[in-house]
Amino acid sequence: QVQLVESGGGLVQAGGSLRLSCAASGRTFSSYAMGWFRHAPGKERKFVAAISRSGGASTYYVDSVKGRFTISRDNAKNTVYLQMNSLKLEDTAVYYCAANLHSVSSTAGEYDYWGQGTQVTVSS
Repeated sequence: QVQLVESGGGLVQAGGSLRLSCAASGRTFSSYAMGWFRHAPGKERKFVAAISRSGGASTYYVDSVKGRFTISRDNAKNTVYLQMNSLKLEDTAVYYCAANLHSVSSTAGEYDYWGQGTQVTVSS
């Protein structure tokens, strides 16, 4: 079992920044790829970003956040981060981190464990 706990969400004005954190426990953190997804009201859960087991250059983003969001991980701290800059109204959503025991992926169904989510609200 893997437990994931997100934090760092909140209310921010458009153009501002937030950094989300996801703390993992229960298994060797470096053995799984990590992803961030978001779920906006009235919409399906969507992929945001993912990072491979080792991190580094193996990161992936949905086009709408490229250049604004950065995913990173600290395997020593069992934590994955999502730095969000230049936030837009359309970034408002509940953000979830997820763990994939097999490979990095943009498909929600391929992730094995999920956190409870953290709300991000961007205001004008």
